[in-house]
Amino acid sequence: MSGETPISNASDSRAAPEIFGAGDGADRLDLPPGFELVALREGGDAFAHAQAIASRRGAGTLAWVKRFDLVEFAVVLEPDEPLLSARRAFYACMCAMADSLAVHCPPEKPVHFHWPDAMFFDHGLIGGGRLAWPERAPEDQPPEWLVFGGMMRTAVVRSRESGVSLEPGAWSIGTALEVEGFEAIDPGALVESFCRHLMVHVDAWAERGFRKVGREWLARLPEDKSLKRGINGNGDLLVHAIGKEGAAERRDFLAALAKADWYDPESREPKL
Repeated sequence: MSGETPISNASDSRAAPEIFGAGDGADRLDLPPGFELVALREGGDAFAHAQAIASRRGAGTLAWVKRFDLVEFAVVLEPDEPLLSARRAFYACMCAMADSLAVHCPPEKPVHFHWPDAMFFDHGLIGGGRLAWPERAPEDQPPEWLVFGGMMRTAVVRSRESGVSLEPGAWSIGTALEVEGFEAIDPGALVESFCRHLMVHVDAWAERGFRKVGREWLARLPEDKSLKRGINGNGDLLVHAIGKEGAAERRDFLAALAKADWYDPESREPKL
């Protein structure tokens, strides 16, 4: 892949120690049929681990880091269409993540996206998604796998040495479910809900094409009645000013994924 690829292929050397897998405590999450849980110890990296085992474990493998302050997971997908269009599975996964949160939050507090990969709760950054595929995978053939990695911040726990204030007013863009009034947050329940909602969006795509998934994702962008927006076949965002002539503005999907502006690589968490 080019230098714009958000993540390169991973080898098993990147895999973190697992707590349990199928047949050994996997019932600790109630997952839909077709998903296989791989739980990681706190400090593990679900996104990297899922890539490391994707070829061996296959579709439906769900890596999950057991933490109370962060919902961190990654799922392996095996699309049956060329990589160029298959990356749009990212939008289905983002919709599933937003849906998993929306069912637990008050209706007056919106869950919305900033294109393409950041998720906001009531105008505060709560998390986001990343996408990976095998290095040098050809654009015109189905990839061996895709890995979607998602995060949602439930609480803020930082050491005094970090220099980061724990007071919400001191954060620049971020928030956490704990400070937004959520009580008895169960990260595992949110992961379970993500998997169920993902199946709904995958089924809709299979039955009615990507258009249904695309509409669901676009509906969670901040409203702007002066714009008409759509998603191109390769995942690019198309933006056209209503009432103005000319072609739609095209925003590069791959370049935006490569930036992952919502993610702080130093803390390995959503930005505050």
